[in-house]
Amino acid sequence: MRRLKPYMVGHSEFAALYNVEPGMVSQWLSPSRGVLDPATATVVSGVRYWPLGFAVRFGTTTARIRRVDASVRARLKVEQGEGWEADLEDELPSIVGQQEIVQIFRLPSQAGLATTVATGRFPAGDWLLSGSMLWLLDTVLDAVPELRATARSLPWNADEDVVAALREGRYEGPGSRVLTRGRYARKAP
Repeated sequence: MRRLKPYMVGHSEFAALYNVEPGMVSQWLSPSRGVLDPATATVVSGVRYWPLGFAVRFGTTTARIRRVDASVRARLKVEQGEGWEADLEDELPSIVGQQEIVQIFRLPSQAGLATTVATGRFPAGDWLLSGSMLWLLDTVLDAVPELRATARSLPWNADEDVVAALREGRYEGPGSRVLTRGRYARKAP
């Protein structure tokens, strides 16, 4: 069953909204610039994603007003299908990527999951953002009976503690934090 989902953006889509290179979003996030607060993003599988509503509003919150490319905004909505425009992270449902799914099912490796996804035995992603597939947690959980029916050896039993942590916004396992790279990595706490 497909659910109405919020429109989301990753680095590439955020950049496209403002007609800049994706690296510019990283620069906006850098501590030296301080233009885009990292806390405005939700982190899924170690990568930042934003609700489209926030990304669109962002341009009006900066010292130098940035205009959104309305055609990119419209294209993103068409690509993502029927949805709604969230503005804040706390408006979002639970969203998972491969790292969280590995933890939900206590899979031996991400490679096994990647194979299941690539062969079409896993439900289609709810989003493809900046090259990464993401799912609503409920999309994944609803697929359990079918996953079990087609599995050769994996039981596909969901760890209820991980599911509860994801639903309640207190998940701290793999993928819950962005790994700092570059010159600021040494300065990270």
